[in-house]
Amino acid sequence: MGIVGVLRNRFNLFVKAVYDYMLDLASRPNALFFLAAVSFIESSFFPIPPDVMLIPMVLAMPKKAWTIAGVCTVSSVLGGYFGYGIGVFAFDLIARPILDFYGYMQQFDVFKDYYHEWGAWIVFGAGITPFPYKVITIASGVVHLDLITFTVASVVARGMRFYLVAWLLKKFGEPMKDFIEKNLGILSVLFLILLIGGFMAIKYI
Repeated sequence: MGIVGVLRNRFNLFVKAVYDYMLDLASRPNALFFLAAVSFIESSFFPIPPDVMLIPMVLAMPKKAWTIAGVCTVSSVLGGYFGYGIGVFAFDLIARPILDFYGYMQQFDVFKDYYHEWGAWIVFGAGITPFPYKVITIASGVVHLDLITFTVASVVARGMRFYLVAWLLKKFGEPMKDFIEKNLGILSVLFLILLIGGFMAIKYI
């Protein structure tokens, strides 16, 4: 196994350890603070989504489901500004190594070409689906996407994703946990397709 393979294996072990640690943080009294921190950094460079903490926290405190989702949303959007800033001010120094490390450089090059025409939809799509949101926040900064467009798309997308997960868990409880974890990607993509389809139908009716 080459040096790259060794590094990837060690990184995967590190991610697994961080994942387990985040689950532990979700059960602590100051879990909301850690959730906010994770949501913030995930929008610019952290590899693990905040859902890992959001899900067990809502299950443990269903009466605080909306507060938990709100903290997750606000922190994620604020973290998106940090990713945007990386794209504007430090692409070669910080952004390129991050994208190369996670293997996202190819996705970045593809999406960059479509930004000025489809920027709002790209940000919205990445914000609501499991697509790495950090790629989009950094790319938005690189191409100087209109900040209002970026903000509105981020707030709506991140809010819809986290509040939807919180609502499902609050309503259906533990049985919904495994379903969400296994199907969040598919559900998010289907929801996005239906949403875009609805707008297209309105446009051409």
